Amino acid sequence: MAKGNFGERLKRERELREVSQNELTTATRISPRYLEALENEQWERLPGGIFNRGFVRSIAKYLGLDEEKLLAEYDEAHGESSLPVPQPYENKIPRPPIWIPIAFVLGALAILSALVAGGIYGWRYFAARRAARRAAAQSSVNHTPASASNTLAPDSAADSPAGVLLDLAVSTSAATHVRIVGDGKLLIDKALPVGETRHFSASRQFEVTAADSSAVLLELNGKAMPPIAAPGASGTITLSQKDLRQATSGSAQP
Repeated sequence: MAKGNFGERLKRERELREVSQNELTTATRISPRYLEALENEQWERLPGGIFNRGFVRSIAKYLGLDEEKLLAEYDEAHGESSLPVPQPYENKIPRPPIWIPIAFVLGALAILSALVAGGIYGWRYFAARRAARRAAAQSSVNHTPASASNTLAPDSAADSPAGVLLDLAVSTSAATHVRIVGDGKLLIDKALPVGETRHFSASRQFEVTAADSSAVLLELNGKAMPPIAAPGASGTITLSQKDLRQATSGSAQP
C-alpha cells in the first residue's frame, strides 16, 4: 500500500460514519495524538509494536470494519509484519557419556558388597566369641571344684604345655556342618546349630573340618585359634601342642 493510503482510508471511514475524533478517542480510549498520528501515518509519534496494532483493531471494531483486513493494510503501510512469537531459550546441557553412571553404580555396588561381607564375618566372629565365653562361664558354675581345678590346668601349665591335655572349644555363630577327629578318633561329624559350644579332649592333636569356616570359632585350651579358611569357604585345620605353644608365646608378647 502506497504511503498515505492507510491513513486517508482510516480518516475517510471515520468521517463516512460521522464519527468525530473526540467520539472515537472516548469510545476506544486512544489518545487523540495517537489517533491523529495514525490518520497522518506519523509512525514515529506512535509507541510502536503491539500497541499500534491494538489501536488499529479497536478503531476497526468501533467503526464496524474488518479487523484483520485493516490490520493487514496497516502492516503493509507501516512496513512491518506480525511479530514472531519468541521461542523460549533452551539451555541444552551436554549429556554425559552413558558409561560414567554405569561405572559409578558398579563401583558403589562393589563397595557395598565388601562392607556387607566384612560386617557379616565380623558379626559371626564376635558372636561366636560371646557364645564361647557364656558357655565357659556357665560350665564353671556347674562344675565341681575338682573339675574346676582341671579347667585351670592349661593355664598353670602354660610354661610347659607339652604334657597338657588338649581341650578344644568349638563355638558356632551360624548353623554349619562340623567334623572333628581327635588323636585319630572321630569325635563328631554332624551339623551344629547356631550358638552351640562343644568341648572335645585329645592328647596329641585335633583335625577340624567345617563347611563354613566363618561360622566356627576355635579355642584350644582357652586360646583363640586362627580361622580354618577364608570367610564363607569350607576347610580343614590341624591343631596340636605346637599350636598351643605358639598361641601362648604370642599372648606373652607386649
